[in-house]
Amino acid sequence: MINSKSHDDNKITGAQVRAARALIRWSAKDLAKAAGIGVATVSRAEVEDGVPSITSANLRAIRQALEAVGIEFTARNGGGVGVRFKNDEQ
Repeated sequence: MINSKSHDDNKITGAQVRAARALIRWSAKDLAKAAGIGVATVSRAEVEDGVPSITSANLRAIRQALEAVGIEFTARNGGGVGVRFKNDEQ
């Protein structure tokens, strides 16, 4: 049986965080404030190209803050990990 959601579906990489910040022109301080975490935590997350070695809660806070302003994270099965602006067709 194929599980439609793997345990890594909500994981994002440091490279994706860097790219997402660049898309919306946020500083690390902007992201830290929006996510309710420290600037040092954002910096630690971004220094790694793979899944950052920060707490799951902090990584989730980063992801949610970026998604709240229109960022969509693409997974490997979507043609490669990346980021883009969310398509808001309604």
